[in-house]
Amino acid sequence: MCGIFAYLNFLSPRTRDEIIKILLNGLKRLEYRGYDSAGIAVDGGDVPCTNGHKAVTILLKRQGKVAALEQEIEAARETLNFKLTFDTHVGIAHTRWATHGEPNWVNTHPQRSDANCEFVAIHNGIITNYKDIKAYLVKHGFEFESETDTETIPKLMKHLYDTHHLQHPSNGTKHSITFRELVERTIQQLEGAFALAFKSSHYPGEIVVARRGSPLVIGVKSKTKLATDRFPVLYSKDRTSFCTSSSELEECDTSTLAPVGSGNELEYFFASDASAIIEHTNQVIYLEDNDVAAVGPTGHLTIHRIRNSMDNPLSPTSREVITVKMEIQEIKRQIQYIHAEGDL
Repeated sequence: MCGIFAYLNFLSPRTRDEIIKILLNGLKRLEYRGYDSAGIAVDGGDVPCTNGHKAVTILLKRQGKVAALEQEIEAARETLNFKLTFDTHVGIAHTRWATHGEPNWVNTHPQRSDANCEFVAIHNGIITNYKDIKAYLVKHGFEFESETDTETIPKLMKHLYDTHHLQHPSNGTKHSITFRELVERTIQQLEGAFALAFKSSHYPGEIVVARRGSPLVIGVKSKTKLATDRFPVLYSKDRTSFCTSSSELEECDTSTLAPVGSGNELEYFFASDASAIIEHTNQVIYLEDNDVAAVGPTGHLTIHRIRNSMDNPLSPTSREVITVKMEIQEIKRQIQYIHAEGDL
């Protein structure tokens, strides 16, 4: 199984070196799941590209183990300023078990929407209708570089983003559609199973994750107590066409996950299981199928749920912040046991 790990530090300054180490350590906690390549995406900004511009998002990927990716990153120290500090930053990381396409750089996640990496995604699962989506996107001028089903996702997101802005001018505002709305519109075109995490240069400092059939857990770390340990889930309408208006969203008032008091510093961790999070925080939220969780520009977490005809009317309408009791040493023992069993 593929492994997902992402990290967002909101008003909690971290150097690029610290961010990358957190991402790599998260991947190491997920190695027991099995994989054949690994990669991360972090903010660029100060890193030059061959075209003379500066990279907004940097992809660092490598076939093989996380140790090989570490070597790749270490070799880039002359290019990357590891001391550069980010007050707010989103980084995503992935270990891939090849299903569509052999293990190599271009097939390794994160997958990107275009050469400028406007949208990047990591994915655990299989998209069963990716050929239909790919054919649709090719007709609209998109060129594909990988053999993966995952590449269709950020490319579809870019198509929807570009189309939405052409049809609905923002009238002076920065965006006429939120990152979370854009992800919802994208994943409602997908068939199959997935856990997904998204990063975009159009929405710096924001992250959106979603799950359907593949596990995903969120860890929250704050200096002060959280304002709530249970908050309601909003519902959004189901859509089946590639292009629909964001006005179709069905929403109500909500509370967001935020700290009490004047301290706004927050750190979020997103992973395939809690073993990758517990060394940072023991406060976790387990997402359910059709949940879409987003951290927006205020640093607060909200969770939406896509409403469809298959919804169970008895399913919980809120998500609870759970205190995980598992100790890191116990997690290490479990991982060692799994590795030992695999060698038998």
